Amino acid sequence: MPIWLQAGLWGLFAGGALVIGAAVAWFLPVRPRIVAGVMAFGAGVLISALAFDLVDEAETGGGLAPTVIGFLAGALVYVAANVALDRRGARHRKRSGDQQPSEQEQQGSGAAIAVGALLDGVPESVVLGLSLLSGDGVGVAVLAAIFISNLPEGLSSAAGMRRSGRGAGYVFGVWGAIAVASGLAGLLGSVLLQGASPALIATITAVAAGAILVMVADTMIPEAFERTHVYTGLIATIGFILAFTIDRMG
Repeated sequence: MPIWLQAGLWGLFAGGALVIGAAVAWFLPVRPRIVAGVMAFGAGVLISALAFDLVDEAETGGGLAPTVIGFLAGALVYVAANVALDRRGARHRKRSGDQQPSEQEQQGSGAAIAVGALLDGVPESVVLGLSLLSGDGVGVAVLAAIFISNLPEGLSSAAGMRRSGRGAGYVFGVWGAIAVASGLAGLLGSVLLQGASPALIATITAVAAGAILVMVADTMIPEAFERTHVYTGLIATIGFILAFTIDRMG
């Protein structure tokens, strides 16, 4: 199977966790504390993957300077985009409570939430596509981290969407589209950067890593802490060490 197709399928698989999470939230009465706990766990898993896979491999393959520049650039771009979306009603897109505004409360907030979800998901899938370019197959630790973190993201956000009065068509349409976009992002990441220099691949990987870290700090951890409080750090720590163990045993 060609690498570009593998990248697309793995991106679709990881993005599909959002749809699974949304379906659980829509059809099953999941307690908010459970959602928050899984969110904290997913945050720890992602942070571990960032530290021991993405940033470390970027620096090893392309050098320190491209990694630092890319990492900071990814963080800055994500923050700038997030600020613009916040002003249009997407600030609480991952919240499971009543924080998300309805379309009546803020016109255009539905579109902003959808774009925000896309903003959160695409960098992760690009990283999956890049991980295949080494010829060693998909990065298992990174794939596991993205899948595990996507489940509570879809679950929490879909619960919030439902509370704000949005229907099943909107909720599953958004997450289905994000899953497809994740597959396309993985595919394009492998196609466009195949044969690229190590420094460029390191920079792009670091850009995605910087964006993911800001997303974790800005959206996942606040949602988790709101419900799990002092246990958030412990749950995140368990997720971190589990992902580290998977990486070292892989």
